[in-house]
Amino acid sequence: MSFPERFSNLPEYAFPRLRALLDHHQPGGDVIHMTIGEPKHDFPPWVTDVIMENAAGFQGYPPNEGSPELREAIADWVNRRYGVSMDADANVMALNGTREGLYNAAMALCPEQKNGQRPIILCPNPFYQVYMVASISVGAEPYFVPATAGTDHLPDYAGLPEEVLNRTAVAYICSPANPQGAVASREYWAELIQLAEKYEFRIFADECYSEIYRDVAPVGALSVAQELGADPERVTLFNSLSKRSNLAGLRSGLIAGGPETIKRVKLLRSYAGAPLPSPLQAAAARVWADEAHVQENRALYQEKYAVADEVFAGVQGYMPPEAGFFLWLPVENGEEAALNLWQETGVRVLPGAYLSQGDPGQNPGEQFIRVAMVAPKTEMKRGLITLRDCIYS
Repeated sequence: MSFPERFSNLPEYAFPRLRALLDHHQPGGDVIHMTIGEPKHDFPPWVTDVIMENAAGFQGYPPNEGSPELREAIADWVNRRYGVSMDADANVMALNGTREGLYNAAMALCPEQKNGQRPIILCPNPFYQVYMVASISVGAEPYFVPATAGTDHLPDYAGLPEEVLNRTAVAYICSPANPQGAVASREYWAELIQLAEKYEFRIFADECYSEIYRDVAPVGALSVAQELGADPERVTLFNSLSKRSNLAGLRSGLIAGGPETIKRVKLLRSYAGAPLPSPLQAAAARVWADEAHVQENRALYQEKYAVADEVFAGVQGYMPPEAGFFLWLPVENGEEAALNLWQETGVRVLPGAYLSQGDPGQNPGEQFIRVAMVAPKTEMKRGLITLRDCIYS
């Protein structure tokens, strides 16, 4: 039996790798999970009521592109948040979580060739793993661009050689960045959008952490594209309720962009998509329309930023995140630090190299660990203090 070779060189996914590293060792104390970005704050209590009120919808097939109510709620949210008017029919579509959309957008929109050559898809490094798999799936070359302290933890796409940019069909960009918490400024977005206009490539703006920030809401790619008068098909936005509303299990994401972009993604989804059940769509529409719970959630994370800043005050190389809920902490070796921390304390973190590509010595995540600040504040503080005393004392 033969199998496709295109996925034969995929590294093990981050969390199976972590289990292989840690699970055959005993924890050195009470286990504190700080690995996966799975929010633990409460979601709005009325969500389950809405699901129950619409439970009869489980009997039928759900609308593939999102119900009219859900698409309208998404369009309204994009308008409120980014100041960009979206038509609920032409410019937005509901997703079964953004990972689906980030993958299928490449399938629907990346051309087979760019200027007569194999296309390139640009990925920040470190990166969300779906960017790489989407690139491989469409036969493009994933091109990893370091996002390090030297580039303010965002990829310097403008500094790439012209021969790379001429082959570029798509550029993924995550802002606020996972894992570093860096935020793309208006100037960064403008430079990237102008670069994409010049070299004719698409920008897939993964903004799933946009509603968790310290003081000022991160600027959105669609806002800057509108200000610049860019091609309406140039930027495609992805976001979800997972982080904004602590509803990772609801699987409500969005894609928003130009009408031709959405038309093509809708067509693919009609063949290969997996829509949310109708009762979940009804709940998602209510959640996208509500901002009170988002403000409460953000305030909890702002308290956690203050805790982290206090715990790591004086730790050389500590970088307070601008947004999101991860700490990207410097160590000599991420795997060794994670294993040592687990064996000595029971605190569980993710080696940075598991989120990035590169040979030893050239992997931009190799000397970092990622720490998720999702646990209740008291537990999180205990975990951070334990981590600090183990690694930095």
